Amino acid sequence: MSVVSKSRSAAVRETPARGRVRRLASLTGRSLAYGALLLPVALAALAAVLVGRSHTAVAMWRALRTRVLGLPPVEAPRRAGLLAVAGHGVLSVLLGVAALPPLGVQLLLVLRGALYGLVVPGPYDTAWGGPTRVGAWVVHFLVGVPIAAAGLALLIAVAALHQRFTAALDGERLPRWAVPSALVICAAMGLFVVAWLRQI
Repeated sequence: MSVVSKSRSAAVRETPARGRVRRLASLTGRSLAYGALLLPVALAALAAVLVGRSHTAVAMWRALRTRVLGLPPVEAPRRAGLLAVAGHGVLSVLLGVAALPPLGVQLLLVLRGALYGLVVPGPYDTAWGGPTRVGAWVVHFLVGVPIAAAGLALLIAVAALHQRFTAALDGERLPRWAVPSALVICAAMGLFVVAWLRQI
């Protein structure tokens, strides 16, 4: 077997792995955008519900689901009742607020991780990885990476969960674990914010 054919067969074997990485990167980016847009869209949709335009609210959530996450629209959408749309609005606001801490963690990774040596002037004697700027910079970045990864995983979970609620408005079956999971995420993010503020 020639070197060229060996490299071609290796490339063929790597294609599924590369495809998975590409899909994961796309899912992560879309979920990050979804988490950033969820609260403003939820507030606008809830306002639409309050003025009697629940169909507008449902259209906003459908657009968020299909345009940002790239999911196909529900084939035969049904007209959701006012109570279901209002409940979805309240739950969307809660999940939108719960998405703020992991979004903040991504921002912190950039400012306090990747750009640490530029935004923190020093001295670095008491900083993690100090006393040198390079040591502090590297340690802050390395500590931030797994925390940011956990935040991205949480944003993926929030986006996946919320899009199920939106699909349920159109008649798809909602799993029993969906509402308890949403409440657990919201409670956990509330506790995280309280713990974060107390340590400051």
